[in-house]
Amino acid sequence: MAGERPPGGMASLYPFLYESSSGPTMDTVMEEVSRSTAEKALEIVALREQVAERDGARIAACAEAMAERFAAGGRLLSFGNGGSSTDAQDVTTTFMFPGGEARPLPALALTADMAVVTALANDIGFEVVFARQIAAWGRPQDIALGLSTSGGSVNVLAGFEQARRLGLLTIGLAGYEGGRMAEADTIDHLFVIPSSSVHRIQEAQTTVFNVLHELTLQALGATA
Repeated sequence: MAGERPPGGMASLYPFLYESSSGPTMDTVMEEVSRSTAEKALEIVALREQVAERDGARIAACAEAMAERFAAGGRLLSFGNGGSSTDAQDVTTTFMFPGGEARPLPALALTADMAVVTALANDIGFEVVFARQIAAWGRPQDIALGLSTSGGSVNVLAGFEQARRLGLLTIGLAGYEGGRMAEADTIDHLFVIPSSSVHRIQEAQTTVFNVLHELTLQALGATA
């Protein structure tokens, strides 16, 4: 019922829906939705600009390193949990199916095969679902790209450890202050999105890997 505060955090996310016992008018709701949407859009624009200013040169250097691996016959292995799992698959489709005249690049999402993921999780443990796949698929010329909003996902960290042992180029995308990924010595290129909002972190991470893709294609073109 309008005016009653629901359990959990819904009231804090959308307070204008629960401000009075009689409930808000439709005009009020639409005004608040419009204001909230504009605020979130401004937040992500500012965050992207901050990341570009701080990490632009490092992103370009990472793309150059990725281009060298692809030119040597390497593949991209991407991985993450939850929403980052979806983003890992988005990374794969971005590189494999760029559209237009752009060159498709070989990529594999380690979250896509549920039979493999669930077999490893059930028979050994969820912490190895990425490391074991990297052990099977990874070659020294390949690239391992892992995403974690918190930077603390145990299985993502284990994946980087395995990738480092095999000599893969390692790339990490994290949020907040980087978490355990910022402390690890197994990640060649780490990009931390300085935000405490999971939504803004994932939106900015999407921008980073799309820019990496475009710059990698440019580097490969220049090499050719």
